[in-house]
Amino acid sequence: MFDIGFWELSIIAVVALLVIGPERLPKVARTAGMWVGRARRFVGSVKADIDRELAAEELKKTLAKQADSKGLYDIVEETTRSISPQAGNSADEAGEQADTGHADKSHDSNG
Repeated sequence: MFDIGFWELSIIAVVALLVIGPERLPKVARTAGMWVGRARRFVGSVKADIDRELAAEELKKTLAKQADSKGLYDIVEETTRSISPQAGNSADEAGEQADTGHADKSHDSNG
């Protein structure tokens, strides 16, 4: 987040030592550390809440998409209905071809 290196921290420490004084510096450092820790926990909590909300929203979208789609039974029934007439036509055509092929062979053997 912030790019603070060693030299920046050392300058801040020297300025704090001069402004606050050596007697109160440890107490101020503890208090500052406490507030930084609270801020980090708060940010972590907010991030976790946002992640949870995004996951819940994604789950809701998935469930809505599944509710809008056809059920498995409907898909199987539709497929069965679309295949049944095609299968009947194919069987009839195959039977006719077999009959004409058989008749052609019988004429060839007699002729």
